[in-house]
Amino acid sequence: TPTEVWRDSRNPYDRKRQDKAPVGLKNVGNTCWFSAVIQSLFNLLEFRRLVLNYKPPSNAQDLPRNQKEHRNLPFMRELRYLFALLVGTKRKYVDPSRAVEILKDAFKSNDSQQQDVSEFTHKLLDWLEDAFQMRKPKNPMVELFYGRFLAVGVLEGKKFENTEMFGQYPLQVNGFKDLHECLEAAMIEGEIESLHSENSGKSGQEHWFTKLPPVLTFELSRFEFNQALGRPEKIHNKLEFPQVLYLDRYMHRNREITRIKREEIKRLKDYLTVLQQRLERYLSYGSGPKRFPLVDVLQYALEFASSKPVCTSPVEDIDASSPPSVPSSELPSTSPASIAAISSRSVIHKPFTQSRIPPDLPMHPAPRHITEEELSVLESCLHRWRTEIENDTRDLQESISRIHRTIELMYSDKSMIQVPYRLHAVLVHEGQANAGHYWAYIFDHRENRWMKYNDIAVTKSSWEELVRDSFGGYRNASAYCLMYINDKLNKETGQALVGIETLPPDLRDFVEEDNQRFEKELEEWDAQLAQKALQEKLLASQKLRESESSITTETILVFDISFYVNLSKTLTYNSLWQIMMTPNMQGIIMAIGKSRNVYDRCGPEAGFFKAIKLEYSRLVKLAQEDTPPETDYRLHHVVVYFIQNQAPKKIIEKTLLEQFGDRNLSFDERCHNIMKVAQAKLEMIKPEEVNLEEYEVKYSLLFLICAYQNNKELLSKGPNRGHDEELISHYRRECLLKLNEQAAELFESGEDREVNNGLIIMNEFIVPFLPLLLVDEMEEKDILAVEDMRNRWCSYLGQEMESNLQEKLTDFLPKLLDCSTEIKGFHEPPKLPSYSTHELCERFARIMLSLSRTPADGR
Repeated sequence: TPTEVWRDSRNPYDRKRQDKAPVGLKNVGNTCWFSAVIQSLFNLLEFRRLVLNYKPPSNAQDLPRNQKEHRNLPFMRELRYLFALLVGTKRKYVDPSRAVEILKDAFKSNDSQQQDVSEFTHKLLDWLEDAFQMRKPKNPMVELFYGRFLAVGVLEGKKFENTEMFGQYPLQVNGFKDLHECLEAAMIEGEIESLHSENSGKSGQEHWFTKLPPVLTFELSRFEFNQALGRPEKIHNKLEFPQVLYLDRYMHRNREITRIKREEIKRLKDYLTVLQQRLERYLSYGSGPKRFPLVDVLQYALEFASSKPVCTSPVEDIDASSPPSVPSSELPSTSPASIAAISSRSVIHKPFTQSRIPPDLPMHPAPRHITEEELSVLESCLHRWRTEIENDTRDLQESISRIHRTIELMYSDKSMIQVPYRLHAVLVHEGQANAGHYWAYIFDHRENRWMKYNDIAVTKSSWEELVRDSFGGYRNASAYCLMYINDKLNKETGQALVGIETLPPDLRDFVEEDNQRFEKELEEWDAQLAQKALQEKLLASQKLRESESSITTETILVFDISFYVNLSKTLTYNSLWQIMMTPNMQGIIMAIGKSRNVYDRCGPEAGFFKAIKLEYSRLVKLAQEDTPPETDYRLHHVVVYFIQNQAPKKIIEKTLLEQFGDRNLSFDERCHNIMKVAQAKLEMIKPEEVNLEEYEVKYSLLFLICAYQNNKELLSKGPNRGHDEELISHYRRECLLKLNEQAAELFESGEDREVNNGLIIMNEFIVPFLPLLLVDEMEEKDILAVEDMRNRWCSYLGQEMESNLQEKLTDFLPKLLDCSTEIKGFHEPPKLPSYSTHELCERFARIMLSLSRTPADGR
């Protein structure tokens, strides 16, 4: 195939990763082979951890000495960077060019040639083994991918045993229907009988696995060299493989029982061959070139014997005066025209072409002479023979089915299903031997589904699609590599490294830098769109100034929005301008503008979800920034305040909905439609789902308690150093009473969840603060408030209630009634740094200046 290079879309939003979706790999010129192998390895979680946490040698004696190591250490560095991007990038796909170039140099091949995937995979594992060889005592790459087998055999009558290591295990495809047949053929070479005889001159050997790796890779040989044509050809035969592969029959520890089962299978297969040959004689009966099922032959004979003969009378040549004596149904058309035609033709004597019917010839095959007794005997025999043949055929077919089933279940007993390997990845090739395309099907253990990795495209798939594209026999696509993982040793579900925070520090910095570059691409794209929209708006505003005399020369420009504000007759320009310039409204309008493409493509609701997601992301980012006091975002946007104070998620969502549901967004059709969606969402929220009042009271109480204590300390240093103590005390008392009332109402509901929430409020917010109200005996109003709260809860003692509520009330009341004067611990607001008086005055002036947009001196 010609070199195929994916070209990036100009719009970076087309290249943006959606949430935590898997990341693709860009095809940089015949590198689909690279993508398929690397994605399969990346999704092996243990392999991913090894690569990401790899540390190059630091000692001089461990540094690379030959050219191969000079290449594989840089490759490990690029592989780590690539894996880090696959974990934490904000891009939909990443560019593997640097790692690919190092590999291509090692192959010493032209860029335009299709790489041999088997050679590449062997080279890759070889380099990885070398990179980790300084690990003592075991090389983790060898432990992960390499196993051992014992070769036991006889060579010219002499027995031998050899232990060998293997990585990718090669299997022949041609001539086999499933993976087990391939494995059986690979594990036995030559005459198996020679292995068990003492004086055999024959040669043969068996392979037995002594140690299987956690990751077992089978290399399917689907390419062979055609000597006649002088070129390689691809084998398109169908080869089935299971999702779970049991390897007990190939283990050395099971060799005795496996040999017994193999002998039994061989005996059954031999008997099966005999039965199939016998069945074939019934299904293809006869000695000539054409053969038919014997049951059908007997049926035809029965039909012939039972036929009644219909004979013709002797006639001369056909002429007009003597028509043939045949049934009317056999006559041709008897229209006047046809009769005239026959009459006109009959006067011409043509002895060699005249139609003649031999005398006494039946119109259909039937016996000419048969007595009733003969017919009765023949019918009886044919019926009996046909029934016998049908029974024999059915018995043979049932016997063959039973033997097939016995062979299939030969290794299904419990002792032979102790080594399960689950299919992890299937690498697929589509095309011919010298050209084609590669992709991979990889099982997602967390989501329990198959995914298709096809260069930059990563999509959901299914076992049915995998079977269609991987088994072969359909189009030119088939699997060339199968990757299985030990199902007992690789319980990987839920253990995936997800998110940039899971990366080592150096890789985290690398990914963050790349993400910042991508964010800059997005910002530049937004700026380009904004500039274009701005130019359009300038033209629109110029036309509007010419037509609307009531509008001043000022122009309303909204950043990143491709629409112009249509002024209402009842809304003055200045008031609209003030609304548009508020931080809340600016963020909303900008988010709606950025969601324009989604809105146009999918409608108002999709546009709304896109816009609210963008605005929330912006506010979260603002809440994480460390800003000077004059630009403190908490003073400009309530959601930033909520985020920094860890408000409940429901409250943040409701606040954002209220902002998107602002009626001032009615000036534009797109904004108006999104506003309607937000208002509809607000109506769906039940009052009990978002108790904003309870939240406000809780946290107001927390700040008022601390404010009272701090103010009291300030007043001890001078009467003018603090605020009115009675005022703070009043609001503190009101908060406590209000919160106590809410907790009591929750308890009265009787619902377990509500009751528990009410008691949590009392235990966390009321009881810890009561001692503060009882410290100063001069505060009579505080003492009365405490008594009111206690009386409210004591009033429940005389009421009938469920036993579980009675028990909870009995446990709680002592805490409320037996408060000591010692102040109990509670969560305090964050501590503020200390500032000098002069610095505080300057900070206050800067903040007031930023809020009022007036000179500091007030003029």
